[in-house]
Amino acid sequence: MSTVFLISLAVMALALCLTFIRLFRGPSLPDRVVAMELFSSILVGIIGVVAIASDVALLLDVAIVVALMGFMATIGFARFLERGGPRDD
Repeated sequence: MSTVFLISLAVMALALCLTFIRLFRGPSLPDRVVAMELFSSILVGIIGVVAIASDVALLLDVAIVVALMGFMATIGFARFLERGGPRDD
């Protein structure tokens, strides 16, 4: 892999680790939901970079599925909070 791919993967891996920390530390449920959405977006970016670097087009389908799953999870949490679910305010 070229240097650009390695640098971009390293930066996204660092961002993924920091987002993972925010996902567990909170402090509230909406913060965790936003961190989960960011986690899935960064994961889609990593899969995209690996797909470009390795010339495997099938990985782009995987990235689309991960993006859709992250979006649906965010919509589910938003609906849960809208209907009066517990809030950690």
